Amino acid sequence: MFKIGETLVSEEIIKNNFHCNISACKGACCVEGVAGAPLEKNEAELIEKNFKKIEPYLSDNGKKIVKEIGKYIYDKQGGIETPLVNGKECVYVHYDSNGSVECSIEKAYNNGEIEFNKPLSCHLYPIRVKNYSSFTAVNYHEWSICSDACSLGKELQKPLFEFVKEALIRRFGNPWYLELEKVSKKIKKV
Repeated sequence: MFKIGETLVSEEIIKNNFHCNISACKGACCVEGVAGAPLEKNEAELIEKNFKKIEPYLSDNGKKIVKEIGKYIYDKQGGIETPLVNGKECVYVHYDSNGSVECSIEKAYNNGEIEFNKPLSCHLYPIRVKNYSSFTAVNYHEWSICSDACSLGKELQKPLFEFVKEALIRRFGNPWYLELEKVSKKIKKV
């Protein structure tokens, strides 16, 4: 672990290689798991505000769940997350013609219909960020369904932190990311 500002960062995000391989996994991280994607309060508000533009990309099952329980839900700890369809896939899953998963929110964003990208927790994945009272932890979440992404990252020699550069800058800012790059050069020399 090392410190950048008020964050404690795992060296694993520098030492591990990663590059999503959607053609291999078909977006399994949006379908597998036990909970929806964590949302920031402002993200829940943005989904609410822009839902009419996101809704056309939802599956019929996703639309049904949103109608029944809402566009987002609260977990037992009071956090906000996306609802799930049948306890599995995120309601915002959109299946493309190849059977791969895309995010309906990101699809609306990429089509220029809304001004915010998918939830930050998804954009950062497989990095997980957890806020504590005196610091923020930045860790790598290793999951077997991403083994193809690890293999592709190794083949491309793409460190995890470089793969999620845009999301890290979105969350922590460019100066923080530049500091992370400096630290990575020191770690790689060791």
